[in-house]
Amino acid sequence: MIKVKILPILVLAFATTAVSPSWAHGSQHHGKPSGELTFEQKDWGIGAAPSKASRTIEVRMTDNMRFTPSKIDVTLGETVRFLLVNAGKLSHEFVLGTKKELDEHAAIMKKFPNMKHDELHMAHVEPGKKVDLVWTFNRAGEFDFACLLPGHYEAGMRGRVNVAKK
Repeated sequence: MIKVKILPILVLAFATTAVSPSWAHGSQHHGKPSGELTFEQKDWGIGAAPSKASRTIEVRMTDNMRFTPSKIDVTLGETVRFLLVNAGKLSHEFVLGTKKELDEHAAIMKKFPNMKHDELHMAHVEPGKKVDLVWTFNRAGEFDFACLLPGHYEAGMRGRVNVAKK
């Protein structure tokens, strides 16, 4: 009798754990421990402390699925504080990366649409809110940013960062 009562509970517990969005990326982790900043080198640069920023660029996100500005020029080695402003009524996000990375991540977001991002190159911004993202562009080239919420990326909510050598 005890086995009959415990078995459905175990099956339910396993089933809800197995589909948890936190498993969406296998071994990839989408969060940092509370209060701890880990600066990890990416192909498009590295996160930085706010005190390192040499300038601020305001990026507005709107419900017409656009960023303003959508083209940003920076100099190699420059640390930028992005002031991300959600001027819409929908949630939006700002994710820096390569086009390949963003394409792959957008596909995963379709499967796990409620996943929130909490890495230094990603920021989820609720309607009417502002969020800072500080990034050092220590690699020259063209990189991208996008809102990867399902439907937003496909609707053209993307932009480009050109990192020029000094």
